[in-house]
Amino acid sequence: MIRIPFWFLTWPRRYKQAAVVCVDAVLCALALWGAVCLRLDEWVPWSWSLLALALGSVVLALPWFVGFGLYRAIFRYSGMSAFMAIGKAIGIYTISFVVLVGVLGVHGVPRSVALIQPLLFLCLVGGSRAWVRHWLGGLSPEDRRRLAFDRVLIFGAGSAGRQLAAVLSSSAQLRVVGYVDDDERLHGHVLNGVRIYAPNELSELAESGYVSLVLMAIPSVSRTRRNEILEQLRSLKIKVRTLPGLEDLARGCVDAADVRELDVEDLLGREPVPPNPLMLAKKIQGKVVMVTGAGGSIGSELCRQIIKSSPSVLLLVELTEFALYSIHAELERLLKEKADHGIVVVPLLGNVRDAVRMGEILATWKPHTLYHAAAYKHVPLVEHNPAEGVKNNVHGTLMTALQAVVHGVSDFVLVSTDKAVRPTNIMGTSKRLAEMVLQAQAQVMAERQGQTRFSMVRFGNVLGSSGSVVPLFRRQIEEGGPITLTDERITRYFMTIPEAAQLVIQAGAMAKGGDVFVLDMGEPVKIMDLASRMVALSGMTVKDEENPDGDIEIQITGLRPGEKLYEELLIGDNPLPTLHPLIMKAHEDFLPWDQLLSKLNLLNDALDLNDVPRIRGLLQKLVPGYQPDGEVVDWVWRENERQAA
Repeated sequence: MIRIPFWFLTWPRRYKQAAVVCVDAVLCALALWGAVCLRLDEWVPWSWSLLALALGSVVLALPWFVGFGLYRAIFRYSGMSAFMAIGKAIGIYTISFVVLVGVLGVHGVPRSVALIQPLLFLCLVGGSRAWVRHWLGGLSPEDRRRLAFDRVLIFGAGSAGRQLAAVLSSSAQLRVVGYVDDDERLHGHVLNGVRIYAPNELSELAESGYVSLVLMAIPSVSRTRRNEILEQLRSLKIKVRTLPGLEDLARGCVDAADVRELDVEDLLGREPVPPNPLMLAKKIQGKVVMVTGAGGSIGSELCRQIIKSSPSVLLLVELTEFALYSIHAELERLLKEKADHGIVVVPLLGNVRDAVRMGEILATWKPHTLYHAAAYKHVPLVEHNPAEGVKNNVHGTLMTALQAVVHGVSDFVLVSTDKAVRPTNIMGTSKRLAEMVLQAQAQVMAERQGQTRFSMVRFGNVLGSSGSVVPLFRRQIEEGGPITLTDERITRYFMTIPEAAQLVIQAGAMAKGGDVFVLDMGEPVKIMDLASRMVALSGMTVKDEENPDGDIEIQITGLRPGEKLYEELLIGDNPLPTLHPLIMKAHEDFLPWDQLLSKLNLLNDALDLNDVPRIRGLLQKLVPGYQPDGEVVDWVWRENERQAA
């Protein structure tokens, strides 16, 4: 096939429409000249009267073409209905033209031209549409790929924006068509052949179709300003994406395939909590550190943060083989990039409920600091499997804590959750009971002047984790919806995975024994607003009653077993400040160890029998504030009840 330039096919739609109008105007004039030449049987030079008639014919034709929707059609998909519209438009135009030429008359132009010109015009217009449709249908796969690129506007004309444009210059999927920058001195100037626009021009650029994708390249801008920009972009039907950091750009290892969704910090819409480097390193640097649940969302991020503070040995304890393999392989790659590290990473399969396995690990390496992140955290799953949830979260914590005491661990830090506060579900209740176990053990340590300091750190939901709504919503948006939401009123406290891991480490550095730390996480986030924000920043709109033609529908499915409309971080009032301005210390009541142990033994008996009603009753007595919401939904218990009936 002959390779024909097709760069004009990448124009914004309104530019294409204007070009087609101009072409039709020229064809109308050529049809008139051809009709005169055919009628007089000779080549007729253009005269002022002929030019005036040509202009008049264009003025008569184009309004009918617009009225019949000829410029709304997409040529490559035009069919018989489009050609019928052309015929109708030219048919009505013919009547107008016959009145102009045949009835009124034009000096030097035969009246029969009034019939010949519309026929020629019909052939030219119909033929041009048919040719374009045939040509576009015959494009090679390579040409089609070249046509399927996004028109990119880079937000930020600084060094990051220029590096990004250089990277994208060789991309077949992305083409830079402009920059946007806050600096008024740059507005209207041209950088590397493309114009720099002002932020207030974004709306016009998006509405014109000139831009289909905005890439953020403003690493040094404040979070407040970044959020203002994102709010401005939300109102436009345009995709917003980002690229990896400047280090990757500088190394030249970034291309168009690395364009990714916005950081979860951008979706969160608030400043992340800044870490204190001294606190991060205090209980880690040069020490043996152990992480249970090392393959989970929080556990794996803990490991990444710990590596940065250069421990001597990092012990990865994980029950799931693949999760352990994945985090170990990732950490090994990170260590290769860290020159002269001398850090030993040891992957260890093990169950925290297995006292013998925990004991032999602790006896072998004698870790200084232990971060206990192993837990079942999914509220509905634990509600459907309550005995296993309690065994893992409570018994697993107790077994690991007792072995830590025996083998001289200095600091034991429990990863807890805001769902432990006045819980309505088994998961939250089991985490609060795990806190109470450590509080009681901390009291024992204080009385016996023991070595191990126990502390707990409590925070809200983690954006981007395996159980987070963010990856779920992203997948649902990619699939075209709908987004499923349990209740439009539901709110949650949110933080990022790095924030959560850094908080755990810093809280452990401040522990004195029995501390319950919580983070000042600001205002809770309404999940409906988070979903709407993600849809808007994906270049789409929410489909609802006010906007029935929207792209993504949000469906309300109803609260799941044990799910609350809102979460809390504190059981009591008057939290105490700490050395970190955004970390508080809560005062939470608990049972002394001798009283707690007898009740735990009763609970263990009920767990062994999977007597769920009794388990719930004992948990209500153990954990103040626990109010089960709904009937028993344990799968095994319900099936046994069904068979017995």
